[in-house]
Amino acid sequence: MAHADNPVSFNRDIRPLLSSRCFACHGPDPESRESGLRLDVADDDDGPIGFVIEPGSIDDSELWRRITTDDESELMPPTDSHLEPFKDEELQLIRRWIESGAEYEGFWAFEPPRVPALPEVSDPSWDVHPIDRLVMQRLRSDGLQPSSAADPRTLIRRVTFDLTGLPPSREEIATFLDRYQQAPEQAWQDLVDDLLSRPQFGEHVGRYWLDLVRYADSNGMHKDFYRNHYAYRDWVIRAFNENLGYDDFLTYQLAGDLYPEPTRDQLIASGFHRLHLIIDRGTALPEESFSKNVIDRVTSVGTAFLGLTVHCAQCHDHKFDPITQEDFYSLSAFFNNIDAKPETVSRDGPKNGLQPPFISLATDEQSARLGEYDRLLRQLSKLQPTLEKVGAAEETTALLERIQQKRDAFDDGIAKAMVMKERSNVRQTFILERGQYDAPGKEVSRGTPAFLPPLQTTGEVPSRMDLAHWFVSPDHPLTARVAVNRFWQQFFGVGLVKTSEDLGSQGEVPSHPELLDYLAVSFVESGWDVKALMRQIVLSNTYRQSSIATPEQFNADPENRLLARGPRYRLDAEMIRDQILATSGLLSDRMYGPSVKPPQPDGLWQSVSMIGEVYQPDSGESIRRRSVYTFWKRSMPPPQMTILNAPLRDSCIARRERTNTATQALLLLNEPEYLNAARALAKETLKQPESQRMSYLWETVTSKLPDRDEVATIESLLGDLVQKYSSDRELTRQMTHGATEANSESSTVSAVGNDVELAAWTVLANVVFNLDITKTKE
Repeated sequence: MAHADNPVSFNRDIRPLLSSRCFACHGPDPESRESGLRLDVADDDDGPIGFVIEPGSIDDSELWRRITTDDESELMPPTDSHLEPFKDEELQLIRRWIESGAEYEGFWAFEPPRVPALPEVSDPSWDVHPIDRLVMQRLRSDGLQPSSAADPRTLIRRVTFDLTGLPPSREEIATFLDRYQQAPEQAWQDLVDDLLSRPQFGEHVGRYWLDLVRYADSNGMHKDFYRNHYAYRDWVIRAFNENLGYDDFLTYQLAGDLYPEPTRDQLIASGFHRLHLIIDRGTALPEESFSKNVIDRVTSVGTAFLGLTVHCAQCHDHKFDPITQEDFYSLSAFFNNIDAKPETVSRDGPKNGLQPPFISLATDEQSARLGEYDRLLRQLSKLQPTLEKVGAAEETTALLERIQQKRDAFDDGIAKAMVMKERSNVRQTFILERGQYDAPGKEVSRGTPAFLPPLQTTGEVPSRMDLAHWFVSPDHPLTARVAVNRFWQQFFGVGLVKTSEDLGSQGEVPSHPELLDYLAVSFVESGWDVKALMRQIVLSNTYRQSSIATPEQFNADPENRLLARGPRYRLDAEMIRDQILATSGLLSDRMYGPSVKPPQPDGLWQSVSMIGEVYQPDSGESIRRRSVYTFWKRSMPPPQMTILNAPLRDSCIARRERTNTATQALLLLNEPEYLNAARALAKETLKQPESQRMSYLWETVTSKLPDRDEVATIESLLGDLVQKYSSDRELTRQMTHGATEANSESSTVSAVGNDVELAAWTVLANVVFNLDITKTKE
């Protein structure tokens, strides 16, 4: 918001006020526009200049009179709209804007990003990176100073979590501290480059994308049948690890099947269009199901790549953004041409969770074996008439059936991927009146919204490939901004535009618009290099600031929108679980493949299953794999994830909420999987020299060394626990043997100390798992 001595900006200060109070009745939608007044633009037949706004004069501006009047019958917004009236400080902004000339600006997100002029910075340490210079400019304008750099232990923990989703090991910490002491900047750069090269990078960064595109292992809706789509998840992880350019990353998903000779990866990526919910047959007519799936594709493209709420134009013109209902269905025409029947499912569900079109991902060896089965079947079929003549008909039929069964069983074990495929004849597309599948109106052709750059086509009918190229054209105002804003959000907990799902009129304005534009332009100029973008962010001093703030500093900017300190917020559910497994030494590093099912409470699926489906947990290494591979049933996702705010994945989620509830504390304290991990960590701790056990446990989990007060607290708690378990043998037995062992070691405890010690240290490890510094990125 503009300071008293700064000029008022329409985009920054005025548009958000009018959008939240006025645009629903005086905005882009002509059907809902009242009194022939449009307030979102100046150059329109219904525009406000000379009508309700007289630039330079509030006395001659009807708008000012209507928003300040004491007459409730004339007050805007109307009292019966249940919208808050303008506050005094907001009225003063509008007053200053009118008096200064009521200058309108084109909406910032719909204008191509431009490289800003980089300001001069007096602090030499903040004069190197463009990010720092632009952040410092904003801090100076608000009379603030940046925080000092965080200590090296905090830095390695922060960046290791941010780039891999895992904590650093004690050995990695020691190595970094030694190098940091000798050459801080070089040590930091080397650490960042190492983390970007690790395979865990793709697993972590890919998880955010899976939230965004609502990836899951089931169809959702009613019977919620299994969906075999893990090949898409594996491709996302590989794409980030291989640093596939974001332009190709987008194009493969939108139109991978339309390359002249598509690769396997390009076809798998086109499965982006197959991630929507699927309704059971009998629940909805096939025509309705088909229509819903097409609309879902438009919505997902709008959210993932445009960063707009395009679905609001499904039933009518958008109330706040210049997206017409015709625009919506013109976009839908690109996704209305899948060469497949409506994706409903029968009573028994799709075989192996697959619906056509799909491809086999057989290896050369697997293909050769399938070929052998097929040749054998053909040969026997040719011989069958002859064998029947000699009385071997039954034996031949039985043999053919056995071979076919073996072939089918082998084929079932081969990975497959649902993909997109175009019909040769383009299906007609119509505007659906009020969004109803059975109420077609005007026929529309493929196209893009008029307020965005024009679509360049390579054929008579625009293709999805044309659409993909449109998205990644250098003059597109949204694609790069949307992407870099979400990548920034991954590091700071909130985007430069807080509403990362909506960069439209109802979204928040950017906290640092010049920085957002700089990042967007440099991202495109780098060849859409994701790792280069992330490297640039984490090498900045802005990222490396300490997150410590006084109560006054925190209250002045609780979400750290001004970036006067480092990021601090609770870790995501997957990071908390993976950290517990990693620090206990139990985490499996196996990558890719089908989703796995860690242990869950008995009857987990009973309340949601309509087909008697029973949750069958895996065992062994599978239950200790990273959370990104956990089976995700939409009607009942893993409670370890959802209790800590993971989404259901029945819709596209660009940012997760963060709550703080008692249920979360109960989960982390009592989850058997985490208690097993605490026991494993306790065993390792007891193998250390007695004088080093405290620091070993603390540093392994928190990446820090305990201070004097923390050591005293731990020792006091340990003494109480030893006394407790010494006096209660049954409780000791339950703590040391009551849960399933988390590793393959013998359940005896003689090798690591007596059972009382193990029980006490297990509880102590569990306590450290639950500390605020363990669950919080700082």
